[in-house]
Amino acid sequence: MAIFDPSMYDGETVLVTGGAGAIGSNLTRALAEAGARVIVLDDLSSGERWNVPSLSRVLFSEGSVLDEVKLKRVFFERPAIVFHLAAFFANQNSVDHPEHDLMVNGLGTLRLLQYSALAGVERFVYASSGCSIYGSAAPLPLREEFTSLHLSSPYQITKMLGELYANFFQHHYDLKVVKPRFFNSYGPGEIPGQYRNVIPNFIYWAMRGEPLPITGSGEETRDFTFVGDIVNGLLRAGVMESAVGQEFNLASGRETRIVDVANLILAATGSKAGIRFAERRKWDTKSRLLASIDRARTVIGYDPRTTFETGLERTVQWFRDHRERIDAAARFGPGASSAVRS
Repeated sequence: MAIFDPSMYDGETVLVTGGAGAIGSNLTRALAEAGARVIVLDDLSSGERWNVPSLSRVLFSEGSVLDEVKLKRVFFERPAIVFHLAAFFANQNSVDHPEHDLMVNGLGTLRLLQYSALAGVERFVYASSGCSIYGSAAPLPLREEFTSLHLSSPYQITKMLGELYANFFQHHYDLKVVKPRFFNSYGPGEIPGQYRNVIPNFIYWAMRGEPLPITGSGEETRDFTFVGDIVNGLLRAGVMESAVGQEFNLASGRETRIVDVANLILAATGSKAGIRFAERRKWDTKSRLLASIDRARTVIGYDPRTTFETGLERTVQWFRDHRERIDAAARFGPGASSAVRS
């Protein structure tokens, strides 16, 4: 396996869709610091403009992956590498809005692949979801060779659809694709909101002195992965030849109970509001999640080193540093706490 060096991006033009989100903004910064010229395409439906790094090497274009005028604009810049992170995000959101989920995650991904093939893109990295692909019956730890067609939300279905389209473009058009599968990412850059992940929402509520809602017993586990570790895996996926044609889990390889997450956040924020329990959501059929990262280690040398405690400390500090902006950007509606993802 070839050795990875961030300087492999020096002088490259890279397109990041969804670059205003948590993973996208951190990836954009890392790419720019490695010497790449980065074009960010984001419609700001779940991200914030201030989250995009203000760097001379970063060009921001506000728009949807469904907007062909915007796609022509960003592909005019001739990106060599595309990181497709943009998505209509979250299981509950897709249950509430299945048609829009299909448009963004299905047609949007197809259009990105079409433009990439026409533009002669050298590498297309599709952000897939390990929480989606494997269904609820897969044995733990989750391994790449097991997939399921029995999925429990439109989001899970369309994330798999994206992988299938990527495979088609690889086989039919010789587009070099890579399919990393994310697991419960957390870290600086993620704005809390009705359809957002459990950790930013828990931190937001704890800092406001509100009890943390757990949907289920709290014994449920997830494989929480710090955003910096995911970015390191993505950087490797974007340039290492060994990654082409592969799907692999980008996870921590560790289980953490939701009740432990809640208690750690209460302690880190000094909140005395405690925990309250709510009914589990119908689509939430997984009581445990744990990914195998053996293939990622073998293929790209992926080595997640951030402990959950360290990652959580950095995330809480980011909330403190951006408290006013986060409060202004957080979007919650009726029944919001019961819609939080975990």
